[in-house]
Amino acid sequence: MDATIQNLSDPLDRSRFPLDEWALVESDFSGNDMGRTETLFAVGNGYLGLRGNVDEGRDGHVHGTFINGFHETWPIRHAEEAFGFARVGQTIVNAPDAKIIRIYVDDEPLVLTLAELLSYERRLDFADGILSRSLVWRTPSGKQVLIRSRRMVSFTERHLAVLEYEVTMLDSDASVVISSQTLNRQDGIGEYDRPKSGSANDWDPRRAESFTDRVLQPRLKRANNGRYILGFRCTNSGMTIATASDHSIDTINDFDESSQLGDDLAKHVYKVKAKMGNPIRITKLLSYHTSAGVPTHELADRCDRTLDRAKEAGIAALIQEQRDWLDAFWARTDVELPGQPALQQATRWNFFQLAQASMRADGQGVSAKGVSGSGYGGHYFWDTEVYVLPFLTYTSPNAARNALRFRHGMLDHARARATELNQLGALFPWRTINGLESSAYYAAGTAQYHIDADISYALSQYVAATGDEDFLAREAIDILVETARMWADLGFWRGNGNDVFHIHGVTGPDEYTTVVNDNLYTNIMARSNLRAAVKSVRRLFSVDRASFDSMSARLKLDEAEVMEWSFAAEAMHIPFDRNLGIHPQDAQFLEKERWDLTATPPENRPLLLHYHPLVIYRFQVLKQADVVLALLLQGDQFTPEEKRADFDYYDPLTTGDSTLSDVVQSIIAAEVGYHELALNYFTSGLFVDLADLHHNAQDGVHVASAGGVWSALVFGFGGLRDHSGRITLDPRLPEDWDELVFRVTLKGSRLRVAITQSSVHLSIEEGTEARLTVRGLQVIVTAGQPETVPLSHQGARDPGAPTAALIEDSRRADGTVITSSIPTIAHITEQLPTLD
Repeated sequence: MDATIQNLSDPLDRSRFPLDEWALVESDFSGNDMGRTETLFAVGNGYLGLRGNVDEGRDGHVHGTFINGFHETWPIRHAEEAFGFARVGQTIVNAPDAKIIRIYVDDEPLVLTLAELLSYERRLDFADGILSRSLVWRTPSGKQVLIRSRRMVSFTERHLAVLEYEVTMLDSDASVVISSQTLNRQDGIGEYDRPKSGSANDWDPRRAESFTDRVLQPRLKRANNGRYILGFRCTNSGMTIATASDHSIDTINDFDESSQLGDDLAKHVYKVKAKMGNPIRITKLLSYHTSAGVPTHELADRCDRTLDRAKEAGIAALIQEQRDWLDAFWARTDVELPGQPALQQATRWNFFQLAQASMRADGQGVSAKGVSGSGYGGHYFWDTEVYVLPFLTYTSPNAARNALRFRHGMLDHARARATELNQLGALFPWRTINGLESSAYYAAGTAQYHIDADISYALSQYVAATGDEDFLAREAIDILVETARMWADLGFWRGNGNDVFHIHGVTGPDEYTTVVNDNLYTNIMARSNLRAAVKSVRRLFSVDRASFDSMSARLKLDEAEVMEWSFAAEAMHIPFDRNLGIHPQDAQFLEKERWDLTATPPENRPLLLHYHPLVIYRFQVLKQADVVLALLLQGDQFTPEEKRADFDYYDPLTTGDSTLSDVVQSIIAAEVGYHELALNYFTSGLFVDLADLHHNAQDGVHVASAGGVWSALVFGFGGLRDHSGRITLDPRLPEDWDELVFRVTLKGSRLRVAITQSSVHLSIEEGTEARLTVRGLQVIVTAGQPETVPLSHQGARDPGAPTAALIEDSRRADGTVITSSIPTIAHITEQLPTLD
């Protein structure tokens, strides 16, 4: 175990963050960690995100408003050029900030970092999706002011946010000025997205690139009766945006109002003669619309329509719709941990972040930070497919389908990228927003060809879990075919009498080891990709001949090519070292010197910020789980003994410098019997943002880690596995947990799984039936007929895994594996008709 992982059962300061299982609550304001709290209290819906900046808009780390996919482009300048390098960078744009509501009492401004606060509470409620704040401010003249606010980004109205700001003088009358603003903060002078704190010389590749020139060019400004619209066009990408705000006031106090409108500022000001005890309530409705090229005046019209609908519905109805939507969300996603309140709160916070990052992404992807910050430039990675999509597939299938359709929309760009790299088929970009590769460092970027297999894996998992054959026939099949073509072309045949298929010159998930031969993760995932393509093509031929004929025509597919994929899959080289009894991470990995992590000073972590890549690449040291991740995703291809040996070897070498690692280490630690270690890794992943364990929470939520929290609970402690649609359950509950309750949706039926130390209780909450295997026992659960399986039943722990004897028989003298002796998709499909 990495020495930095410790028991973190509740690392939050409960004097400041009191415990509430359905909310994150802050009871004391601090200006010392505003970057972290801006992330923790952000609100969003997958399309629009508002960082948790203070309402008054003065203090802040990064004043952020982000729109999924709204980006600027810039030329990537390489110190030394080479053919095929990424040429165009893409960075999410910090949109005009419309959440600002400033207050002056007797001309004194409220600045939270300087103010005397008699009381303070901020609350992000997971059940109603509202960020609320209440404080009492004593002004320099001694007057007490109660200020309450609410902020909501709607899940039902994708382009809408609602702000309420209420001011009450508690002990005297006063002159109160409330200035509501929309501010485009880009001034074209300095760096555009540099955080306000920290050294200007700090370098961290996980942050967004900074702009030095103006990004948003003014195109439209409009004001009418308390409604303001600003429109802009990105200088290089040509993307357009319109933001609108609509104001109303509710008070019995006398007031007047005025307005100001400029290219980068829209301001509505209320001047109120406030009487003691008479509230002043300002309601501010916001709408954002963006496009790849629609003129700003058309986007302004869309903003008008959004705001008109919201005003007609009324605030109460909008809040109720939000609550109803979240009721349905939690009904299908909640994981209950009775008796573990701190873990329960953190779990729900992570799941709420998944909702805020994905649920209304609709035609866009799910970026590494969602819409909570600018970290990683707002790019989409493999994070979506491997870490987020399992959560979506088994709890919110429609959101999963949208995310996968987004990848299908990138297919033409992926084909062009494959051609550029002299490959057939399609090669998806390692990091992107618009579908073009944006990774300037190819060794840890483009070389991660495994992204093709990751996308294929997610597609296959989704289709198997949902039975969505229509999606397979219309879109998924194209991705499976084109990625299979890439693998068949990228790999090559070599052998002495027994041909073996190899893949060279790639990088696996571990970015501390790059451009290697026969990376275990890549090879085994590529094999899965090839098998899935073979199976899906032949199934389509058998069950939907019209769709098959259409696919074959548009992709120019023939039987010979499908047979080639099958041969390549079954001859794939799967490295194995007989002496150590482990799978080498790659062909040369075991030849390197081992990095002594115990002798590495804590201040030199993460390694990527303190050592040249060439130093790191010379050692056996991992940024994140690589072979261990393969043990999870392709678990039925390894014996229990191999999983234990692999975990034992790689765990001490894994730094956990990536937030993607803890959750995977937790799952496999639980499976191989390291229960305390599994719980420690889980807790570390659970609190990665809440406790800022990686010291970069200010850049936005680690969305993939949040998705991994769900997997650690369901796949790790719940022991659920899904291999080709065959659901198995082998719980591994921590000793001090009384119960674990989760839901999974399988082919339209929502199954509730309640695990105690002695039994598993299964029931259908929605739908008709679910079929699964609990420790080797086949169980069919039907609506109205719950089933209980005692855990004293000791069937096969993973009935789908090949036996150790079968694996041993398939090894050559050099320790490599001939997988054709293991039952595979190829054997299954031998009985299917050929593609005439």
